[in-house]
Amino acid sequence: MGPYRKLWFTLIAVLAVTFSLLGYYGTEVYRQAPPIPTQVASADGTVLFTGEDILDGQTAWQSVGGMQLGSIWGHGAYQAPDWSADWLHRELMAWLELAAQQRHGTGYAALAGPEQAALRAALKAEYRANRADPATGVLTISPLRAQALARTATYYRELFSDAPHLQRSREHFAMKENTLPSAERRDKLTQFFFWTAWAAATERPGHDVTYTNNWPHEPLIDNRPSGENIVWSVASVVVLLAGVGFLVWAWAFLRKHDEELPAPSARDPLTTFALTPSQRGLGKYLFLVVALFVFQVFLGGFTAHYTVEGQQFYGIDVSQWFPYALVRTWHIQSALFWIATGFLAAGLFLAPLINGGRDPKYQRLGVDILFWALVVVVVGSFIGNYLAIAQVMPEHLNFWLGHQGYEYVDLGRLWQIGKFAGIVFWLVLMIRGIAPALRTPGGDKNLLALLTASVGAIGLFYGAGLFYGERTNLSVMEYWRWWVVHLWVEGFFEVFATTALAFIFSTLGLVSRRMATTASLASASLFMLGGIPGTFHHLYFAGTTTPVMAVGASFSALEVVPLIVLGHEAWENWRLGARAPWMANLKWALSCFVAVAFWNMLGAGVFGFMINPPMALYYIQGLNTTPVHAHAALFGVYGFLALGFTLLVLRYIRPHYVLREGLMKTAFWGLNAGLVLMIFTSLLPIGIIQFHASVTEGLWYARSEAFMQQDILQTLRWVRTFGDVVFIVGAVAMAAQVVLGLLGRAPGAVLSARGTRGTAGAAG
Repeated sequence: MGPYRKLWFTLIAVLAVTFSLLGYYGTEVYRQAPPIPTQVASADGTVLFTGEDILDGQTAWQSVGGMQLGSIWGHGAYQAPDWSADWLHRELMAWLELAAQQRHGTGYAALAGPEQAALRAALKAEYRANRADPATGVLTISPLRAQALARTATYYRELFSDAPHLQRSREHFAMKENTLPSAERRDKLTQFFFWTAWAAATERPGHDVTYTNNWPHEPLIDNRPSGENIVWSVASVVVLLAGVGFLVWAWAFLRKHDEELPAPSARDPLTTFALTPSQRGLGKYLFLVVALFVFQVFLGGFTAHYTVEGQQFYGIDVSQWFPYALVRTWHIQSALFWIATGFLAAGLFLAPLINGGRDPKYQRLGVDILFWALVVVVVGSFIGNYLAIAQVMPEHLNFWLGHQGYEYVDLGRLWQIGKFAGIVFWLVLMIRGIAPALRTPGGDKNLLALLTASVGAIGLFYGAGLFYGERTNLSVMEYWRWWVVHLWVEGFFEVFATTALAFIFSTLGLVSRRMATTASLASASLFMLGGIPGTFHHLYFAGTTTPVMAVGASFSALEVVPLIVLGHEAWENWRLGARAPWMANLKWALSCFVAVAFWNMLGAGVFGFMINPPMALYYIQGLNTTPVHAHAALFGVYGFLALGFTLLVLRYIRPHYVLREGLMKTAFWGLNAGLVLMIFTSLLPIGIIQFHASVTEGLWYARSEAFMQQDILQTLRWVRTFGDVVFIVGAVAMAAQVVLGLLGRAPGAVLSARGTRGTAGAAG
């Protein structure tokens, strides 16, 4: 450890404490998850349905796209309703109508104020009371509620069929006709929706809040922010301010201000290594990156258009073949695939450099096998998604080969296992390249050790997505899903990217190894301190208890702290380009890394914290404010990182190819301008308007058909077309540049990996 002992001990202590918190309160998620009753019965003894029926409904929901068609507990897509909030409101209104007819012989709307108030008081008492028997597991509801349940279920059975009178609603919700053809499975689907609404309305035993911490906002039964929600919202702001303050002090007093940058060499040091066979095999990875990128971007425009024409594409009815739930699934999955491929390619390019410019035996074969395995997983999972949502996939195979139904981990379980196996195989290839350098005596191995640790974390932590099953309680599933979506992506990929860039810049001789190591270790501690327990900020209202909210709110506020100084990091990265004439070849890769710093600050920092405090998320979870953060952070940060890595690898496997300035300006500024337009002219205004509706009326209204089809919101969704077109132009220009670079031929002879050290030639 040497001079970095304190930094290593700090990082190890941070990991020990934060993973302990994540694990301890993870066991609380298991213990305190909303129970699935063994039976739901009417007070007169009639059994309405069983717990197995509810779980069958969960699998039916997964098969139609799950979170890609509306949302549950606020997690999922945004065009159709949140089914939990929508079911709850419809059932409450049905109960009030039935009770008014039963007690007063007239409709609820016709009653005077005092009579309505009396019914609402009875409604609250009926719905917030917990009548699930912990000994038998039987949930007993009143005959009146059973009638309200049946009336609500009828609407949903018809909505998910092809009932003509609800065709317009299906179009507004971007649902295809006959979304779930089986009448029996539609029945089970309604029972699952009922359970999610029951958990949102029923008080947890011994508490005065519901299983979902009073989410969603539903004034009819006084579902409002709890006292703990307000307390921990204020606490998160205080923690953020304290974190920023301490960071500024540490930045001022502990940072080394007097360390001189090393003198750059007259020649790019990486060109003194001849390309190895495995590096020459990376061209196809770069092609896959941009192919999936363009595919994803066009699907994004297609998906966005479905929000204005729910079943058509400029008048052509395409929803029966490529419905919204399917193209949104492919849009998100292709993003994860191409971004991950960019990271994998960067790692495979670095491994031989770490190993002194040599490949281990059969490394090229491993690189080729990994590529084709990745292609198989991509194609297989996309076909499985299609067959599932088309309801062609047999019911018992859907979860394994079709669609898991959970956003970001939509691919069937078999394909998910294949993806995990591929990432582990990548880890093996990386370790084979890194291990000899770690064993070589002498030299500073600290940066290399951190890079190795981040590679190991990427290789292994994706496996957290295998810890739940098809019929796992939704709260438990959400705990593990966010291990993948938040911890794996936002945590360990962030550390890998930071360390990989530090290693590249130090190898190029632009920064000292000491400076690179110190910055990487300090950054890793900061990222992990907020990032690991910050996973819980996604679980405030997913059937968890107040301590989960407290930990999530406090620590996730710290995630924003290191993003405050990213303007300085951007400047430091940018000025590296002026340190040596040969750095001009890396101009556009550096530009992507500068964009990463900007979008990290805005997308992850500003927009992330906008939805982070419990009070804010209570009202805006499941609104268009969430894709504001998602687009700015996922593409703005990880997308630009992957593109930067792609351009970096391209520069060295095609060393004689010069990027076309006009094409790169179109690509870089088109992507940035398109993202800005997409967010500020459409997504954010819609989210703010929905936010007001959620506060004043309830979440059900902010996601309702009547609200979402207002002229102003329709106009704002059409306006997004301008930003999408600009973004698509930038994406096509970026892809064209990479493809042209890969097709270009070097004028000189190709050097073998074992040949004379000199500028390497073309890649295979």
